[in-house]
Amino acid sequence: MAVARALINHPALVLADEPTEVLDSQTTSELVTLMRHLNREEGGALVLWGLLALPAESGASRSWPARIVGSSQPGEAVTAHIPSACHSVGMVAESRDAVVVGSGPNGLAAAITLAEAGRSVLVLEAADEPGGGLRTRVLLEPGFRHDICATVMALVPVTPFLRRMELDLVWSPAPLAHPFDDGTAVVVERSVEATAEALGRDANSYRGLMAGLVQGAMRLIPQVMGPVRLFSHPLSMARFGLLGLLPANRLARLAFRGREARALLAGVAAHSLQSLDAPGTAAFGLVMLIAAHAGGWPIARGGSMSLGAALVRRLELLGGEVRCGCRVRSLGALPPHRAALLDLVPKGILEVAGDRLPVGYRHRLGRYRHGPGAFKLDWTLDGPIPWRSPDCARAATVHLGGTLEEIASSEYEVARGRHPQRPFVILVQPSLFDQTRAPEGRHVGWAYCHVPNGSDRDMTGAIEDQVERFAPGFRDLIRARSVWPPSRLEAEEPNCVGGDVAGGRMDLRQLFARPVASWNPYATPDPSLFICSAATPPGGSVHGMCGVWAARAALRSRLA
Repeated sequence: MAVARALINHPALVLADEPTEVLDSQTTSELVTLMRHLNREEGGALVLWGLLALPAESGASRSWPARIVGSSQPGEAVTAHIPSACHSVGMVAESRDAVVVGSGPNGLAAAITLAEAGRSVLVLEAADEPGGGLRTRVLLEPGFRHDICATVMALVPVTPFLRRMELDLVWSPAPLAHPFDDGTAVVVERSVEATAEALGRDANSYRGLMAGLVQGAMRLIPQVMGPVRLFSHPLSMARFGLLGLLPANRLARLAFRGREARALLAGVAAHSLQSLDAPGTAAFGLVMLIAAHAGGWPIARGGSMSLGAALVRRLELLGGEVRCGCRVRSLGALPPHRAALLDLVPKGILEVAGDRLPVGYRHRLGRYRHGPGAFKLDWTLDGPIPWRSPDCARAATVHLGGTLEEIASSEYEVARGRHPQRPFVILVQPSLFDQTRAPEGRHVGWAYCHVPNGSDRDMTGAIEDQVERFAPGFRDLIRARSVWPPSRLEAEEPNCVGGDVAGGRMDLRQLFARPVASWNPYATPDPSLFICSAATPPGGSVHGMCGVWAARAALRSRLA
């Protein structure tokens, strides 16, 4: 009755204190539908205090409310859903220097770079909340917060753009653990020396491989995080390049003799989403290890959405604007602008800008290749994961795959379009180190494995078997799970075509021809159109550098 009285006169502003706390699932769903209608169709603003307990079967929890603007205690938030006034892009009439389509980390980085240069910027986001892969939601139970895509910010502390932002990050004591069947684990410590000491006969080899690279990380990483060009530190790049061009499988066998060091390199190289026999996969492993030692692989306090919120705040302080709920179907519908920057992979670019591009360029974009997909699980848990090796409880990220041979076999199968029986699994346990993610005494976790692009096979059992293998009793702790096959990942984040979380295959050919072979891959034949997504160098992961380089390209030409 109170809700009916509050909404009957179609108010412009509704303040609600835990409006669904005492309602059953059906009534909650009906109330949520009513509030969404008030907000989206009638332009009313909603400010919700506390948890909005959305029933998972309603589907509403995937996209609404749009924005958490503050919190009072773990698991509780002040949620504001304020209309963007952009249900139709054509409603935005004010002219801007630049319009950015997409508000993932690359789109926001492009917008911030332009705004810092004094240009007026508008960011249009199709979803009801900004951030792209930087989104956090209550998926399963009130008080449990899950990251939809990215959790571990491996490159953030060593990336030129993001490391200067004011971010609230949390570090686990060790960046990474990798357990074995005998109950032991190899751990990547922040110190190269401490990591090497645990590698036995490979200690000197690990020091020799990593010490110099980590010491020069702040010179090396900025050079590999961009397009092919003349390098300012050619000697360090030459050493890295000679090693990095090797297949990871080959480098592991050449550099190390023991099980632990070889498996460690295989696990980090598998983040490339390629067979470990592919040339260049060693570079991925080396970059990930450099980032672990130099930056620590942190997570964002409160969920990855807090990183996206920090970028939005920075843009707004510079006078820029983000409007959500604005699906761009054609560049012709954009407000007046001098330059448009697209945080879209080629599939999306062709959908919204195909009529602005010559046939030859369209055909080249159409040949862009996507890599394997991901199959992801989110869990709410009754306690911490019971690892056989206690060292695994010191790391936010745990690699589950056993030996080099087993990991290489798993990734080889995926690269050939098959599903491995024992997939290599990347697991993250954020609530061990960030207590805002789950109620006291409870935990959240997620894990994923690689599958052929667009796969519809359910890998739930295979993933949980791998966790149980190294943490007996894990299944007994599961309260609820959320299953994310490639199709659901793409529906949530359209740039993840077929579940490809890297935004495109990251092999040597496409690393340098991304999205097409060009000295300036961010520019297009249309002088007012630029690409700022992970489909440009340096590719996938949370770093924002695709956006930075695209913005610089626009500032050198169209926005000079």
